[in-house]
Amino acid sequence: MRNLSFLHLFIFSFLIACTTIDCPVQNTVYTVYTLQTAEGKADTLRDTMYVFSKRKDNKDTIIFNAGIDISKFTLPISYANPEDTLYFLLRNSGVMSLDTVWIKKENYPHFESVDCSAAFFHKITDVRSTHNGIDSITINKRDVNYDAKTEHFHIYLKAIY
Repeated sequence: MRNLSFLHLFIFSFLIACTTIDCPVQNTVYTVYTLQTAEGKADTLRDTMYVFSKRKDNKDTIIFNAGIDISKFTLPISYANPEDTLYFLLRNSGVMSLDTVWIKKENYPHFESVDCSAAFFHKITDVRSTHNGIDSITINKRDVNYDAKTEHFHIYLKAIY
């Protein structure tokens, strides 16, 4: 009888251990942007950049505020929209430009456990922009997930910025 109780305790302990899952510590999904020179080397913004987006209620919201002397930054990506629209406001010595960037993507729900918060991963299918301050923007890596070190986009700014 004693052995049977020990066996039950062991099985119960094992089942509890197997149902516990550790949610990822870094469970946010962001896109990483790097500024590049025409030669493909890291570039640094000379002055200030702001990035805005439109919410579903059509109000603007700032998602990156006053980036100064930066060469790399991260931005959130929408969960369900098939295309995100971002507005990049660049300033250098009083000269300002506003560019619109459109990012087309496919959204995939990612499930870890009912204990973890919901997440969506994405596959970037296209990117385009206006060309006031941004010369061009290219996709470096299409898959967007928990990896916050991967550079997803390379932005090439016009010489003034």
